Amino acid sequence: LFFVYIGIKLVPIYLNHWSVASEVRAIAQEPGSANTPPNTIRRNLTSRLHLSYVDHVDAENISIEQGRERLLIVDYQVETHLIANIDAVLSFRTEEPMRAN
Repeated sequence: LFFVYIGIKLVPIYLNHWSVASEVRAIAQEPGSANTPPNTIRRNLTSRLHLSYVDHVDAENISIEQGRERLLIVDYQVETHLIANIDAVLSFRTEEPMRAN
């Protein structure tokens, strides 16, 4: 019974993360996304996540790193209360290379 309760509390958080990963992939694969200004990418991604009912990701969790290729990164944590004085902290990081053309 305890593990069922834990599953009920944690599964929706993982489902939200799958939505985040899907939206990050979609934004990064748009043609010319590597040339889009970072603030525009943040605004587009946060609005798409809002439409998907994801409430754990804010604009400050979204970064764009320049290296060999430009990466769209979403790095965030979700804290949820389980039982009594037991909490769970789940950390997520999604990286996706951005498309140049």
